[in-house]
Amino acid sequence: MKKLLSLILALALALSLCAVASAETAEPDLTALIEAAKAEGELTVYGSCEEAYLSAACQHFEELYGIKVYYQRLSTGEVQAKITEENGNPSGDVWFGGTTDPYNETAAAGLLEAYEAQNAVHLMGDQYRDPDGYWYGIYKGILGFMVNKEELDRLGLEAPQDWDDLLKPEYQGLVWMSNPNTAGTAKLIINTMVQMKGHDEAMKYFVELDKNIAQYTKSGSGPSKKVGIGECIIGLGFLHDGITQILMGYDNVGLVIPASGTSFEIGATAIFKGAKHPNAAKLFIEYALSPECVNLAKENESYQFLVIDNAEQPKEATDFGLDPNNVMDYDFEDAKANTSKYVEDFFNALGAAADDRFKTE
Repeated sequence: MKKLLSLILALALALSLCAVASAETAEPDLTALIEAAKAEGELTVYGSCEEAYLSAACQHFEELYGIKVYYQRLSTGEVQAKITEENGNPSGDVWFGGTTDPYNETAAAGLLEAYEAQNAVHLMGDQYRDPDGYWYGIYKGILGFMVNKEELDRLGLEAPQDWDDLLKPEYQGLVWMSNPNTAGTAKLIINTMVQMKGHDEAMKYFVELDKNIAQYTKSGSGPSKKVGIGECIIGLGFLHDGITQILMGYDNVGLVIPASGTSFEIGATAIFKGAKHPNAAKLFIEYALSPECVNLAKENESYQFLVIDNAEQPKEATDFGLDPNNVMDYDFEDAKANTSKYVEDFFNALGAAADDRFKTE
């Protein structure tokens, strides 16, 4: 009898543990949120990822839920400036894509809405979300160089292999970077150099680098789009943008992972404070953290690594030798606290050199 009783108790405990585990791994029930979002009927999304991915993601959301989606592609700096000017009365509901440094600045200004997303349980680590729920990561991109191999051969030059190589006088007028006033990519480059070299040395570095810069583009992906056609010979940016150009047929594009190390972006999504369609915005965040959304990226010219555990990683990124773990330990807290100051210091260091090469259109 005692053995039978022990067996029954053990079985009951096992069933209880299974029930707890099942509850913990069960997919969230979004029924009430979906109904509330449908009642609002529409949503406006500002996207800082690439146009093809933004369009596909918004159209699929509309198909899934019957909610009309209006969307516009803007660089992260443009979104930040627009939302700052609107000051709590935003014309958009959701921000989708783009690096987290501008998101952190916007959150610190009180212009993002905290939301505890249920699908955040699928994030691969705590680093892929804001602790208070102001933003959530959806992808990870590796910073590096894209080069036009044919043009370098024609000029008799080797491709730069590290950050300091970019300062070589033979690269004068050949390097493109994005504008830190409009592009989160440029802010990440500034933060990366500060963290790698220290503040003062980083500012000296940018003064020297500026001597070789032909143009500072409005968008972070601007340099990559001009490498294949030969307008830009060396472009600084995210290597997945280079992969996009190669797969579009520009096999003259080469990818360079800086030898001394590099950093990475976390592409994010967030709700604007004062959003006119708050339930539709929350539903979009849940959608953005699901395979339904992020698996569209690789089908739409976006080959970033994904940061949710139930998504399908893009084979194209690893085929080109990218490793999401082969990056520096980027200090997001320092970037969160100091990005605005570092950008100001960058322009102060360049002084009169900050001229019409800084594109805003």
